[in-house]
Amino acid sequence: MKDDMYKPKYITNIDRLSQLSEGEKEALKKVAQTYVFRINDYYLSLIDWSDPHDPIRRIVIPMAEELDEYGTWDASDEKSNYVVPGCQHKYATTALLLVSEVCGAYCRYCFRKRLFRDDVKEALLDVREGIDYIEKTPHINNVLLTGGDPLALSTKKLATIIESLRNIEHVQIIRIGTKMPLFHPMRIYEDEELLRTIRKFSTINKRIYVMAHVDHPRELTKEAKKAFEALHDAGAIIVNQTPVLKGINDDPDVLAHLLDELSWMGVTPYYFFVNRPVAGNKSFVLPLHEVYRIVEEAKAKTSGLGKRVKLVMSHASGKIEILAIENNKAYLKYHQSRYGHDGKFFILDCPDDATWFDDLPGSDQYVK
Repeated sequence: MKDDMYKPKYITNIDRLSQLSEGEKEALKKVAQTYVFRINDYYLSLIDWSDPHDPIRRIVIPMAEELDEYGTWDASDEKSNYVVPGCQHKYATTALLLVSEVCGAYCRYCFRKRLFRDDVKEALLDVREGIDYIEKTPHINNVLLTGGDPLALSTKKLATIIESLRNIEHVQIIRIGTKMPLFHPMRIYEDEELLRTIRKFSTINKRIYVMAHVDHPRELTKEAKKAFEALHDAGAIIVNQTPVLKGINDDPDVLAHLLDELSWMGVTPYYFFVNRPVAGNKSFVLPLHEVYRIVEEAKAKTSGLGKRVKLVMSHASGKIEILAIENNKAYLKYHQSRYGHDGKFFILDCPDDATWFDDLPGSDQYVK
């Protein structure tokens, strides 16, 4: 990176949030002791502090509700997917490399918040063992760089990883899961070395995909759009995935606006996720039937391009698409399965208070 690039100022201490009262700071310190707090000045500037329910605030500012007992650290049982340190292989053709334990900022709903604990070392700076595994496994044709956030790495380190993967003939797609276009967009459009790397290794037959995480239309500032434009111009394919989150985007008009904005920008709406039952996430959770209703009402307001999005649950047994929920019945299909159920359509009862696959009576028959 060039010396004159914008360098965001990071805040990791609740006491430095001057917008909060002393009482709020004291209460939230307890949350920050359990779940990491980190934000930069750019993203902080997007918060409307006059609105106590501001969705951007809910994404990154700790809340006392996070200490309510709920869920587990590893709701999708990722620990069982590791084949070597730092590398997960759950589905036949896809491998995940956890290359960074750092993010531009930390989303309060993050399903991998366990990575930011001092006693957890899942993400590795040295991923050679994972790359060696991928090289020896010829049916892996796409690799997701994740974490943390891969774009929190130095460009030199990230370029080395991408080049190593490009030297493996059977790896066709490299994906980068990132929130950085929203948290720190200047890191992308000011970094010519990063854009040259993408331009070099995203080719007509072997593309680099950027898996963006836009949760709310207000994140799509002129700076964020400039970052997406730079990635497009460098030859990356950009798609978006976001969970449907209570108090953030659980409004059909908000989601419809998001789908429109993404489609107009040429960013493919890819997945809407059901929020996973992760420790500390209770305040973001919605009943499944409510999530389905919100998504369908949003899709009804947008074009066919926006309607491409799929509503899914990333369960330990696989990625489960929610096709419909009507009359207390959930109509489901395995989009991808850990146990060979790919494409299987099935119907389960869906109680009004069900928020996750495990809450559906009879779901246990599909988890083995």
